Amino acid sequence: MTATTVDPSEIAKFEAMAAEWWDPDGKFKPLHMLNPCRLDYVTQQIAAEFGRDLDTPAPFEGLRLLDIGCGGGLLCEPMARLGADVVGVDAAARNIPVAETHARQSGLTIDYRVGTAEALAEAGERFDVVLNMEVVEHVADPLAFLTACATLLQPGGLHLCSTINRNPKSFAMAIVGAEYVMRWLPKGTHDWSKFITPDELYDLLGKAGMTPVDRKGYQFNPVTWSWRISDRDLSVNYVTAARKPR
Repeated sequence: MTATTVDPSEIAKFEAMAAEWWDPDGKFKPLHMLNPCRLDYVTQQIAAEFGRDLDTPAPFEGLRLLDIGCGGGLLCEPMARLGADVVGVDAAARNIPVAETHARQSGLTIDYRVGTAEALAEAGERFDVVLNMEVVEHVADPLAFLTACATLLQPGGLHLCSTINRNPKSFAMAIVGAEYVMRWLPKGTHDWSKFITPDELYDLLGKAGMTPVDRKGYQFNPVTWSWRISDRDLSVNYVTAARKPR
């Protein structure tokens, strides 16, 4: 049997919310708010890494991209529109029909599957880009999970990983604020003890066989009610880029 880093209790949380993926005012409202900001980072990193011009009609044509932990497809769909050959995988089986239905309604062809990073790696699947967004804080073994992600990359491939820092501020904002005050997420969605600091993630990426090359913060502005990319503030949400050596 293929080893897995899936945490069944974490999967159950997202199974329960599956139908709400595309509701901008539902349980995934924080992701809908964050999505323009993280899409900007993702597209800029991919374009820079592979020498693509984002002003062309299909700048990611010819790139095979995996979104691991794809949920309802909030990242898969824009990647497909940019021309990438997209595979979206999620261990929460109820997410996949939601993603497939929305992609079909949007006129997009996306290969959605129920599965895990470990199973894909064992099957010999390989990708130019692996998106690992808001997933690593939910797995049972982060190093084993990131090692599987590294295996899934072609030599010279790009791994993009976003998660939540572990400090008093992240507890106040990501758990108390998001789950208890604003009620953007159901209580218990996140476990603060599973959050990972940027230095810890860089270390894990290196141990997994990748070379970290960039990290940025996602900074929330309560006045404009929007997110922006920050070079300095990685105190709560942040994102990293890493390459697999050739």
